[in-house]
Amino acid sequence: MAILSVQSQVAYGYVGNKAAAYPLQNMGYDVWTVNTVQFSNHTGYDNWRGQEFSSEHIRDIFAGIEELGVYPKCRAVLSGYVGSRTIHAEICKTVMRVKKQNPNAIYLCDPVIGDIPRGIFVKPDIITQFLEAMSRPEYEIDIITPNHFEAETLSKIQIQKLEDAKEVAAFFHKLGIKIVLITSLRLKKDSQEKLHIFLSTNNQSLILSTEYYPFSFTLHGTGDLFSALFLGLYLKSRNPIEALKQTVVMMDKVVKKTFVAKSKELLVTSINYADIES
Repeated sequence: MAILSVQSQVAYGYVGNKAAAYPLQNMGYDVWTVNTVQFSNHTGYDNWRGQEFSSEHIRDIFAGIEELGVYPKCRAVLSGYVGSRTIHAEICKTVMRVKKQNPNAIYLCDPVIGDIPRGIFVKPDIITQFLEAMSRPEYEIDIITPNHFEAETLSKIQIQKLEDAKEVAAFFHKLGIKIVLITSLRLKKDSQEKLHIFLSTNNQSLILSTEYYPFSFTLHGTGDLFSALFLGLYLKSRNPIEALKQTVVMMDKVVKKTFVAKSKELLVTSINYADIES
């Protein structure tokens, strides 16, 4: 079972492909990582080094994988931070090629745009590219996992209550996206003690709550880990509700251990993801 994961990469810490690959491999998947950037560490630090890769570089990597004749083995494509409009366009083309060779393959898009409180941290044309890609049925996004801020940015709908989240989900469903997950959801009536995850399919919805840990800094990589876990679990069960429940359990274990250890990096390797308990 193979998953093509296209995200950022860091040498130190756990974001992007570093946050996604280990859990998926631990769950038994063969993960083909394509890195959109290679940095020393994530950009939440005061300093970092490295470079963003060009769309030509990414296209060449995709071509090399396809030439191996392995796309029929690919169960899913997972995309996270992309860096540029042109790279995202290459990802969309590759999703089409993978699905042509394996019609059962699915695409999970984590539209990395920004978060609260930082706001938007990508180039404006990337947001435009996401919106254009979502409106083109040939790219066929099956699952989308925006956080609260990203869901509002893409839909232009402010989320203050559950009904607003349902309206945002309807926006994505109208674009043909089958499963919508809004993470780090904060509802106006709630205190800061809980975070919510809202799941919507074409015929059902669910909101789950998870513990809020008061880190004194922004913890990076949680969205990348969440998307990877949900995808891996959903591929095994094809049951979005059960996959979400198990994902929330795993996420809480990792984040709690990170908080207790006072670690500035998500402790991705601290648990066994093959040992799933709902």
